[in-house]
Amino acid sequence: MRHTVALSAAAAVLLLGTAACSSGDDGAPAGGSSDGAFPAQITDKFGTVTVESAPERVVTAGYNDQDFALALGVTPVATRGFTGYEYRTRPWAQEQLAGTDIPEVGSDTLDLEGVAAASPDLIMATYAYLEPSQYEQLGGIATTVGDIPGADGEETPGWRDQLAAYGTALGRAAEADTVRESVEESFATATAENPSFAGRTAAVALYLDGTFYILEAGDPRNRFFTDLGFVTPETTGTVSAERYDLLNQDTLVLLGVDREDVANDALLQSLPVVREDRTVYTGKFGTDVPAALGFASPLSLPYAVDALVPPLARATDDDPATVVGTVEG
Repeated sequence: MRHTVALSAAAAVLLLGTAACSSGDDGAPAGGSSDGAFPAQITDKFGTVTVESAPERVVTAGYNDQDFALALGVTPVATRGFTGYEYRTRPWAQEQLAGTDIPEVGSDTLDLEGVAAASPDLIMATYAYLEPSQYEQLGGIATTVGDIPGADGEETPGWRDQLAAYGTALGRAAEADTVRESVEESFATATAENPSFAGRTAAVALYLDGTFYILEAGDPRNRFFTDLGFVTPETTGTVSAERYDLLNQDTLVLLGVDREDVANDALLQSLPVVREDRTVYTGKFGTDVPAALGFASPLSLPYAVDALVPPLARATDDDPATVVGTVEG
């Protein structure tokens, strides 16, 4: 499991003046609930956190946390950077950022001194893979909400879990519900218009240094596809040359690669899922669509729906003559 964590976190795309706050899951989200009153309580992997009053200076210390704050109208005073992508120009957050350049407090490695220098009264790290020592150090700086467990039993939280935690911690539970409903409507519309997605097994695989890695069910990027109705293969993880058959599912989605990048991979090209054009290539890491999947946020997911649903529809129409084409982000 720790190998999966490394792929999901440290390589989220390769695989992943100050502003004040004021001016898939079938189970209940793990973040808790709040009607905007304080104190508010959130359960993270380390215990129960109490936010005593409405925060005014929020630092987002998780890999994708900044988008959750922005989605609720809160501009962090500092944020953890997103590895391998020019995240400051991400198209899905430009309206919320409104030209603000949020100071960065580390990316792969969190800059604890930088966090302290930002003088936060709340640190949000709902998807950070914090070690207990880091969590304790952050807690010594300000009230800290650490990694949120997934309501579906997975170690990694789903976007609904993170959004619920943010709604509670910021006293904006009603706003969080509105945002959640809007994102869910994007998925509901896509699934209603594409019944071919339902129950179809899709291998969502990273392509790194010539090796494929099929994402586990709980990976945020894989959850995007299960939210559309696809099913995760039984076997996930690194794909050896002897087991390319694991990629040969009803649908194959390749992250971090263009069609041309694997045109000379004879084993891959021999698979029916590739020969019959049931494969979607999302593009190289460092580009917008793979990054939107890596952020897996209420802001990036509708963007990913718009970009990926059309080629997915073409890849699942069971007509070999249909050309899937390229992903337009």
